[in-house]
Amino acid sequence: MRLHRLAVAAFGPFAGAQEVDFDALSGAGIFLLQGATGAGKTSVLDAVCYALYGGVPGVRQGGTLRSHHAAPDTPTEVALDFTVAGRRLEVTRRPAQPRPKRSGTGVTTERATSLLRERDPAAGRWRGLSRSHQEIGEEIGGLLGMTREQFCQVVLLPQGDFARFLRADAEARAKLLGRLFDTGRFAAVEEHLAEQRRRSHEAVRDGDERLLHLAQRIRQAGGPAAAGAPDGWSPDDASPGDPGLADGVLAYAAVARATARELADAAGLRLHTAETAHADADDHLRNVTELARLQRRHADARQRAHALAERREERAALDTTLRRARAAATVAPALELRDQTAAAARRAAAAEAAARAALPGTVAGGGPEQLDAHEARTRQELGALDAARRAETRSAEITRELAALEEESRADEDVLREAAGWLDGWDALRTGLQRRVDEAQEAATRAEQLAAEHETARRRLDAAEHRDELDGRIDEARRAQLDAGERAGDAQRTWLHLKERRLEGMAAELAARLADGEPCPVCGSEAHPAPATAGAEQVGEREENEALAAYRAAEGVREEAGRRLDSLRQTRATAAEAAGEESGAALAAAVERVAGELGRAREAAAGALAVRERLDQAHEEHARRVRGRQQAESRAAARASRADALTAERTARDAEVRAARGGAAGVGERAAQLTSLADRLAAAARAAREAAAAADRSKDADSRAADAAYRARFESPGDAAAALLDPAALRDLETRLEAWQAEEAAVAEALAEPHAAAAAARPPADVAAAEEAFAAAGRRLRTAATARDTARERCDALDGLSADAAGRVRALAPLRAEHRRVSRLASLAAGTSAENERKMRLESYVLAARLEQVAAAATARLARMSAGRFTLVHSADRDRGRGRHGLGLHVVDAWTGTERDTATLSGGESFFASLALALGLSDVVAEEAGGVRLDTLFIDEGFGSLDEQTLDEVLDVLDALRERDRTVGIVSHVPELRRRIPAQLEVVKGRSGSYVRHRTAADR
Repeated sequence: MRLHRLAVAAFGPFAGAQEVDFDALSGAGIFLLQGATGAGKTSVLDAVCYALYGGVPGVRQGGTLRSHHAAPDTPTEVALDFTVAGRRLEVTRRPAQPRPKRSGTGVTTERATSLLRERDPAAGRWRGLSRSHQEIGEEIGGLLGMTREQFCQVVLLPQGDFARFLRADAEARAKLLGRLFDTGRFAAVEEHLAEQRRRSHEAVRDGDERLLHLAQRIRQAGGPAAAGAPDGWSPDDASPGDPGLADGVLAYAAVARATARELADAAGLRLHTAETAHADADDHLRNVTELARLQRRHADARQRAHALAERREERAALDTTLRRARAAATVAPALELRDQTAAAARRAAAAEAAARAALPGTVAGGGPEQLDAHEARTRQELGALDAARRAETRSAEITRELAALEEESRADEDVLREAAGWLDGWDALRTGLQRRVDEAQEAATRAEQLAAEHETARRRLDAAEHRDELDGRIDEARRAQLDAGERAGDAQRTWLHLKERRLEGMAAELAARLADGEPCPVCGSEAHPAPATAGAEQVGEREENEALAAYRAAEGVREEAGRRLDSLRQTRATAAEAAGEESGAALAAAVERVAGELGRAREAAAGALAVRERLDQAHEEHARRVRGRQQAESRAAARASRADALTAERTARDAEVRAARGGAAGVGERAAQLTSLADRLAAAARAAREAAAAADRSKDADSRAADAAYRARFESPGDAAAALLDPAALRDLETRLEAWQAEEAAVAEALAEPHAAAAAARPPADVAAAEEAFAAAGRRLRTAATARDTARERCDALDGLSADAAGRVRALAPLRAEHRRVSRLASLAAGTSAENERKMRLESYVLAARLEQVAAAATARLARMSAGRFTLVHSADRDRGRGRHGLGLHVVDAWTGTERDTATLSGGESFFASLALALGLSDVVAEEAGGVRLDTLFIDEGFGSLDEQTLDEVLDVLDALRERDRTVGIVSHVPELRRRIPAQLEVVKGRSGSYVRHRTAADR
């Protein structure tokens, strides 16, 4: 990866836009990034990291990226132009940041944005790739093959971190190497194997518990058959994890099955014996029961024969009654006909009398022919009334129609009165509504004007309130500036005082550095007869530097306070310009006044639409009222003509009706009188004829009944009627006699049966004793069957449980093998296995291998820096105390031939050893990341501890990097480097922020 150009704006200490041309700096191979403390050298590296990864190195991650010196309208932005994997890319990022609102006052937060572009060599222009944070991060991360932390360690080499790494213990080295090489996956493998071991152990233990549970169920199901295995094994004595658990359970199940089958065979023999005894008892019970039945049947037949003999007279009486009833049944039809005709004659005579009673006295005594003639005359008179009935109906219709016309006339009069009253007030209503519409429109126009005026007044009031608030904050800032100035003055005076005291004792300070045989840096003499001695209050370089740092820090606070005061004053001037000369109270009163007028205007304008709708509705109502009045007047004229015609017609119809109704109230009443009289005359004629015919039929029926009684040998029809029985009584009598005959036949048959007679001759049967013997045999049979079924069920249960146990044992076999394999791997990875000779965890082993690679890569440069004296070697021994194996780091001194700890190196030796280590680690991490070539490196500080010769050797090593077309940027304060390295990027700080300046040998 090679950097070409970096552009920043409002980032860190840089208030404005700044640009770094890495291509110009890379021409010399090595360039110096220098500047005063706090100027922003590290911010240049932070900008590179932020552009690539969207974040700064971890120790500075929580701070703000936006410059405090930047103007409010200058956005914070970082753009980096670089080449990686043969592709020229440009990434531009803006963090989430506040910005002034585009309308109104105040600020709003602008979202973070990113843009990735690629240079198209053929077209000679940039082509956009993505604006997604995630896509850009994935694209750059994939090309670089490194995380942000790896990039910061490999490209931005922090010398201080590697000096600490050189002297650190194994645990600290493991943390750094683990982050750089992402060995957490190997620790995850260790945890995964441990978790797999725990799970497989739980699975095996669970299988053993299930197997023991099956053994308990075998013992429960086997009962007496599960007394125990031949070797004494029992489920109570076993536990999960026992080596012989599976074999013990299988042997225990086999013994239980064999014992259960023997017990089942014995139970089957006992059941066969009980079944034979039960069959014999059953045969005996059936024989005794049959004998008892025959004996009971014969005794019962003798009792029934005796009862029949005692009731012979009752049977003879029943025979006589049945014979007379059957003879009377032949006379019954004639008797029934006589009774029916006599009743019909009586009813016909009564109906005739009732019909004659309903007739007028002048015609009531006539015969049927006279009644028919009078009915004909009455119906002839009735036919003449039809025309009069139609005239009466039409007269009633005319009366109803005239009433309806009168009702319509009254309704139209109401419509005309209401329309006249409404139309009289139409002009006043229309004028009032039109006036209200005009007033609402004027109020709406006024509300628009007042809204704009209110918004202007509101903005001026906000600006005035902000102005008044800033007055207080400016006073506080002024006091803070004065306090900071006083502290800065005190710090300056303290620094100057200490500097003066150091200069006074400089001779003693130089004398402390003299060595025998070494020339004096002042006079050049190698003899030092009377070197100066330091006094009790001698001030050294450390005290002076601390005072100078305190002064610079105080001066920075004072400058920051001044910038804050200037910013507040500028903001206050902007607010005062927006507020004008009026006070906040006057502006608040103006806002309140305009708001009141605006509310009233809006309230007046709110009803404009409703009033316009009411005016439109009033016009529609006026048109409807006028149409209604015209229609009512037209209907009144038509109604008057129709009423005159109907009145004339009704007069003619009424005269016709009066002539036809006679003395009745109406034609209908007269017609009803004549219809009723004709109907009564017809009914009386029919009743007279029916009464005569019914009397003739009754006489004929009496004669027939007397003849039938004589033929049936009854003295009279009354004697025959007395002998009659109703059908139910006759059937009952016949049934009783038939039952009597059947009983006599059955008794005779029972007494004549030979088996019953033979049984009656034998002693009485003892059924109870036979039943008791049968019940006892049944109980013995059920007990034996239950025992046999229980034995079979026990065998079946033991067979099933034994099969389950065998299946469990087969299923557990691969689980046990898996547990042994996983347990062995987990112990090996955790370093607790005897097979792990170094007792190293898997992650430690990988880290040791990486450290060995780093030490080999670092040695190639360290040997050159130290003129072949030092070599870094990796040690596999355990670190001090309980540290890790394999993460030791020693240095071999070729001058003495000894191997010693890196902590024993001097300051200068530690620097170039840590630099070699950093460069070696950079190469190994880059190779780990996929062999990405890193053409630009930065080395931060540490060169001040080197003497001139060692510095030359270190710069030679860095020159070797340049020979491989690499660019090395050195971040340092060392003055000697500013003299030796012509290409420089200087960061200059000031009150309004820092800026960058490119310097070359020509510039100096």
